[in-house]
Amino acid sequence: MDEILRQLGELLLAAIPTVVVFVILFLAYKLIVHQRLVVVLDERRARTEGAVEKANADIATAEARAAEYEQRLRDARLSIFKKQEARRQQSLQARAAAVAEARAAADARVKAAWASLEQDVQNAKVTLEAESEALATEIIRTILKPAMAAESSVLSGRPS
Repeated sequence: MDEILRQLGELLLAAIPTVVVFVILFLAYKLIVHQRLVVVLDERRARTEGAVEKANADIATAEARAAEYEQRLRDARLSIFKKQEARRQQSLQARAAAVAEARAAADARVKAAWASLEQDVQNAKVTLEAESEALATEIIRTILKPAMAAESSVLSGRPS
């Protein structure tokens, strides 16, 4: 057991320079690297969080612009639909006016045609009355001529 303790003691004595070098390196690390590393990491974290916050702000701005764009697009579509509806109404009114005008013109032509037809009927009646009187006179003359000739020969004493 003494041998083990002695070897252990030698081992500890041999480890003292390693421990001293380790402590010196640790302190050098703390003084030289660690402080600067902490500063750089903090700065990096701040920049990263700042970049994330900026990115979030940019995303919010982009979403607001997209919403505004969509609203303007909806407004433009609505305006276009209203204009189309107004044009459609105008064309319907123009068509209705043209139909009404055509109906009025057709009614006027029909009335004129009826008036002309009535006039033609009246003219035809007058003509027929005049012709019927002339025909009646002609018929009477034709029928009565032989009878009148016979009567006049009886009166004059001549046989027929």
